[in-house]
Amino acid sequence: MGEYGDQTPVNIITGFLGSGKTTLLTDLLAAPELSDTAVLINEFGAVGLDHELVANVTEGTLLLDNGCVCCAIRGDLQDALRDLLSRRQAGAIPYFRRVVIETSGLADPAPIAYTLLAEPILQHHFRLGGIITTVDGVNGGGQLQRFPESVKQVAMADRLIITKMDLAEPELISELHASLRRLNKSAPIMEAAEGQHHAVTLLTDDLYDPAGRGREVEQWLAAAATGGGEAALAHDHADHVHSFALTFETPLDWTAFGIWMTMLLHRHGDSVLRIKGLLNVAGVPTPVLINGVQHIVHPPAHLPNWPSANRQSRIIFIVRKMEQGLIDASLATFNQLANPSAMPGQAA
Repeated sequence: MGEYGDQTPVNIITGFLGSGKTTLLTDLLAAPELSDTAVLINEFGAVGLDHELVANVTEGTLLLDNGCVCCAIRGDLQDALRDLLSRRQAGAIPYFRRVVIETSGLADPAPIAYTLLAEPILQHHFRLGGIITTVDGVNGGGQLQRFPESVKQVAMADRLIITKMDLAEPELISELHASLRRLNKSAPIMEAAEGQHHAVTLLTDDLYDPAGRGREVEQWLAAAATGGGEAALAHDHADHVHSFALTFETPLDWTAFGIWMTMLLHRHGDSVLRIKGLLNVAGVPTPVLINGVQHIVHPPAHLPNWPSANRQSRIIFIVRKMEQGLIDASLATFNQLANPSAMPGQAA
C-alpha cells in the first residue's frame, strides 16, 4: 500500500432529510478547487443539480462543465468506487483527484468509512478524507431529539454546517450550537446561508493533506477548547452520545497506548464513534496524530512541529453509552504501567 497521504481522498457529505446536503454539493461543485472531483450520489432523481452544470449524460455518469464526474450509486459502494477507479485508469473519464459521496438523509456514515478503511483493494487506492454533516438551522434541534440517525451523523462529523441560517431565530441557533458541541467536541461548527460555502475549508484540509493538516489540527483543537453547555443539556439525547477531551501532562508510551486503544476498540468499537488525538509520544520530537472511526484507526500521521508551546497530549472521544471516567482511568493505568512518573489524564 502506498503512502496514505498520496491516495485519493474520499469525502462524505451527510446530514438528515432536508438539511441541505444537495444545496451544499451543488455550491461546492462550482468551485474551481473541485474541478478534478468525482461525485457519488445515491440516486440522480433525488439530486437537484443545476441543469446548466450538466454537459452530457452517458450510462449513469454526468460530466459537469467544471470537469467533475458525477455517478449514481446503484449497487454496492465498493463496486461503485472500483468502477470509478477502473474508468480513471482506462482514461474513460476525466482524471479525478478527489471523491465526494453524498449519502441519503437516513444514512449512517460509519459503514462508508469502514468500507474505505478496511476493504483491501479500496484502501490501496483511496483514503477517508473528512465527513461533513449538514444540520438544519430550523429543524435540527428537534431532529436530534427524535432521530438517532441525526445524532450519529453529527457525532461522526469532521465539519458541521448549520444551514438555513436566514430562516432560523438566533435563540434557536444558540441552542443548536450547544447541542452540537455536546455531541461533537472536535468538529468546527460553521454557519452558512445558501451559497456561502468554501470548498477549501470544507474539503481539502484533513490530517493527511500536507498543505492543510496544520489548519485542520488547529481547528479541532480550538473547537475542543470551547464550552458545550453540558449542564443545560443533561436531559438531551436519549441515546447517550456525548463528547469529551482528555489531556496528559507527560509523554505517552507508544506501545502501551497502542495496546490500550486496540483493546478499547475491540471491546467497545461500536460505542466509540470517533477518536482524534494530538499525542506527545515519548522519544518522538513532534506530535503524532491519531484518527479513528469506531473499530478502525487511520495510520498515524506526524506534524512537522507543535502548533503551540503546549506539549500536552490531547485526545477527543465521541462515545455512546460509555463513562468518561472509565476511559480516563484505563488509559491512565496503561500509561502509568509503562511510565510510573506519568500523571493521570484530565478532562478538558
